[in-house]
Amino acid sequence: MHVPAFHAAGLPLNRRDALRLGVAAGVFGWAGGAQARTPVQDAWTPPAPDRTLMVPVRGGRIHVRLNGDLKSGKAPLLMIHGGPGGTHAGFLPALPLAADRAVILYDQLDCGNSDAPNDPRNWTVERFVSEVDAVRAALDLQDLHVLGHSWGGTIALEYAARRPAGLKSVVLQGPLIATAQWIADGYRLRSRLPIEVQLELIKGDQTGNYDTAAYAAATRAFYAQFNFRGQAPAWLGPYSGGLKTPFNERLYRTMWGPNEFVSDGTLKDYAGDDLLERISAPSLLLVGRHDEATPEAMEAYVGRLRRGERQVIEDASHGIQLEQPQAWLAALRDWCAHHD
Repeated sequence: MHVPAFHAAGLPLNRRDALRLGVAAGVFGWAGGAQARTPVQDAWTPPAPDRTLMVPVRGGRIHVRLNGDLKSGKAPLLMIHGGPGGTHAGFLPALPLAADRAVILYDQLDCGNSDAPNDPRNWTVERFVSEVDAVRAALDLQDLHVLGHSWGGTIALEYAARRPAGLKSVVLQGPLIATAQWIADGYRLRSRLPIEVQLELIKGDQTGNYDTAAYAAATRAFYAQFNFRGQAPAWLGPYSGGLKTPFNERLYRTMWGPNEFVSDGTLKDYAGDDLLERISAPSLLLVGRHDEATPEAMEAYVGRLRRGERQVIEDASHGIQLEQPQAWLAALRDWCAHHD
């Protein structure tokens, strides 16, 4: 699919634009509608990292950036971006938390500023999960909180289910828990769109042709409601454009599929819901009211967690950290403080 230019003036982003800019931390990308901006979005510049390092993992090295003091006495927060193929850039609004605890962001292999061998043999759930231990070892993280968003939620789910020592808590934000549920929710959300949009999406389903302008417009209508209901902040485009791999489309296509509603990649049969019951750490399912990882799905999942809670951020969809950054920061600050 053609990647149209991104316009900072507030025109909608399609999925690939959003991921290319590093906005999308989820399985799918975002498109924006009109919504009030916040200081974190406009009158804010992401601070430089206090430390960066390249951490060896299977297949290459991954880029890690750290803000805050690892010896603050509070467990650091490690954040796992989505995609597959996205970057850490969408998590930059979390950096105000570094005033209290260290915040650690990283790019998965073949993403962002990490090495990019682009070898599909590396693109397995297990290998991506192993990166978490590599980061912990490199920074000597005895205790930590872990947050994963969307595809990053899959990694966090798998990691937490192994009950690693020192895991204070896990936050699954708009997580991909099971592909079948994700797609089913997407089809239910589609039914809320205007009939002409639904018909165009159905046509794509029937023909398998997802590259028409009409289908692209219909998917943007979905994104504008359930993926990203705001506007990309002014700092995000320049920051993401400076990364070596702003979005790895081949990785996304190989692991997920061609578009929002078709998964024919290696994740097409992913089902991690049985892992929920294995997690012993306190667990937060965090979603937006209009999230494509629906609050209803999270309500069903939370009942399977031993020490689980669900929190819904109002007036937000999948891109909570950029749509409602202050509410998102408050939720994370309170959660981590309660579980230190």
